[in-house]
Parts: sequence; structure tokens; C-alpha cells
Amino acid sequence: MTASKLKHRESTIWQRRFWEHPIRDENDFARHVDYIHFNPVKHGYVQHAVDWPHSTFHRYVRDGVYAHDWAVAMENTVLGYD
Repeated sequence: MTASKLKHRESTIWQRRFWEHPIRDENDFARHVDYIHFNPVKHGYVQHAVDWPHSTFHRYVRDGVYAHDWAVAMENTVLGYD
């Protein structure tokens, strides 16, 4: 742990720039859920959201909210075009 984290009594989970965000409506909620489910793909931990085992994504697939192949990393794609 860094001296700065010790000084500010921070753990490895919360960041200093963390802030609360009240969810405004269903669309805002859906955008935040997408963001959370896409993060492991965005940061290169997995190629597909479904590959991240520590996620509620699996429940959303089971409940029909997402397709199994939602959020595939596109390494050679710019703005969704090949």
C-alpha cells in the first residue's frame, strides 16, 4: 500500500475521485448497468462480458436482458466499423 493511501486511510477498493450519483430514471440505471458490465472488457481483463465470472451479467443474460454475446471487445475496430 502506498504512503498516500495510508495517509488518507484508503483501501484498494474506493478511489479518491469516487462520488455518489443518484439514479435519475430507468434509462440512467440501464446506462450505469451497461457501464459496470462492460468494464472488464474495456480494461482488457476479458474479451467478452460473459467471460468475467464475478458479475451480475450472468443473471441479466439468464433473465433475457442481455444476449450472451453482448459486449465483445473489438481490437481492430474503430467506431464500430471494420
